[in-house]
Amino acid sequence: MKMAYRAGISLLLAGFLAACGGQGTRWAGTISDSAGVTIVSNTETGVWAPGEEWTFEEELRIGALEGDPEYQFGQVGFIAVDSKGQIYVPDIQAQHIQVYASDGSYVQTIGQRGGGPGELQGAAFVIMGPGDTLLVPDIQTQRVNRYAPDGSSLGSFRLDLQQGIPIIFQGTESGVVAQQVRPFSLPGQPEIESPHDAIRTMAPDGTIQDTLLSFPSGETFQLSGGAPRFKFYSPEPAWALANDNTLIFAVNDDYRVGVYSAGGVLERVIKKPFERQPVGEPDKDVLITFLENTWGDAGVPAQTIVQLKQNISFGEFFPAFAGLIAGPSGTTWVQHIQAASELSEDEYENWNPIEDQGASEWDVFDAQGRFFGTISMPHRFAPRIFRGDKIYGVWRDELDVQYVVRLRIVGDLGLGTT
Repeated sequence: MKMAYRAGISLLLAGFLAACGGQGTRWAGTISDSAGVTIVSNTETGVWAPGEEWTFEEELRIGALEGDPEYQFGQVGFIAVDSKGQIYVPDIQAQHIQVYASDGSYVQTIGQRGGGPGELQGAAFVIMGPGDTLLVPDIQTQRVNRYAPDGSSLGSFRLDLQQGIPIIFQGTESGVVAQQVRPFSLPGQPEIESPHDAIRTMAPDGTIQDTLLSFPSGETFQLSGGAPRFKFYSPEPAWALANDNTLIFAVNDDYRVGVYSAGGVLERVIKKPFERQPVGEPDKDVLITFLENTWGDAGVPAQTIVQLKQNISFGEFFPAFAGLIAGPSGTTWVQHIQAASELSEDEYENWNPIEDQGASEWDVFDAQGRFFGTISMPHRFAPRIFRGDKIYGVWRDELDVQYVVRLRIVGDLGLGTT
C-alpha cells in the first residue's frame, strides 16, 4: 500500500512538473527575503530546456545604401512607435525624424535642421507621449519640441539645464515619459561634491511629476569646469521603465539588478554570478583611436585632441553588463559586455564602441527574476525599443550602413511568468 501511495504521489508530481514545463527541476537558484525585499539568487543554470529558447524572426527592414533618400539614414538615434505601429526614426546627422508605416513604407519627414520653431539641432531621442504626441528633446536648443500625430508642430517647452542635463529619455506604451538627469559643473561654477543623478517622470508640457530614484552619478563622462573628462569602463547606472511603470535599475559594477514598484519601493533584487574581466591595452587603444578619428572628422584641431586625450582614463575591470531592457511578459533583459580584445580581425576593424560595447548575447529573466537563459540577437544589431513581442532596433551591414529592423520574438512568451 505504501509503495502504491508513493507511486501515485510520484506520478502526480511528475504530471505537475510536466504541466509547468519542468521548470521546478531545472531552475537551480534560491529565493530569500531581506527586510521585505525578495532576493533572487540565480546560478548559470536557466529555466529553458534545450529547444525552448526564444529565437528571433526578422519581420521588417527599412533602409538603403543608395537611391531614394527617404530610405537612407546617417546615424539613427532612439526609435519610437505609436499606437498604429508607425515607426519614428530620428537621424542624428540630418536632424529630422522620418516616419514609416508598420509595413515599412515612407509616410513623412518631421522637422529639419535649424533653430526656428519645430526645427532641430541636437536631437537623438524621440519619445511617444499620451495620444501619440511626439516629444523630441534637443539639448543644443535647450528645449523639447512637440508634434501632433500628423507631424504638425505643437510648440515646445524649455529644458532647464540648471537642474541637470538630461542624458537618457524613455517612454512606455501608455505614454509615460521619464528622463535621467545628471548635474554638471559648468564653466565658472564650483565643483559639485558627490553628484547624484535622478530619474524623473515628465508631463507632456515638461512639468516634472515625480522623482522615481536618485543615485550617485556615473563617471564615464564628466564636466570639470567646462572641460570634458572620460573614464571608460567605470561603474555606470543603467535603468529601464516597464509598461506597468516598474523601474528596473542597477549599477553595472555588479550583477545585481533592482526591481522597484511604481511607487519607488525596492521589491526584488535579481542576482547572477559573473567573473570580473580586466580591461586590456587593445581595449583601450581601440577606444582612443575611435575618439581621435571622430574628433578629427568633426574638425576638432589637433592640439585640442591632444588635450582631450589627456582627460581619458579607464577602469581596471569591465562592467558586469552593458545595459538593461524591460522585455515582454514582465521579463528583464541584461546585455553582455563585448570586449574589443575578443573580436576577430574583421570584427575589430569595423567595431564601433557606441553601438558595439554590448555583445549580441542577452540574459533573460522571468517576471519573478528567475534566469531563463541566454539568447543571441543578430550580429551588429542594436535594440532600441520593445513593443509587445516586437523589437525595433538598428542593424549595420559590412559597410556600416544603418537599417531600421523589426524582429519578432519566437517562443512561448508565457513561460515562467506566473
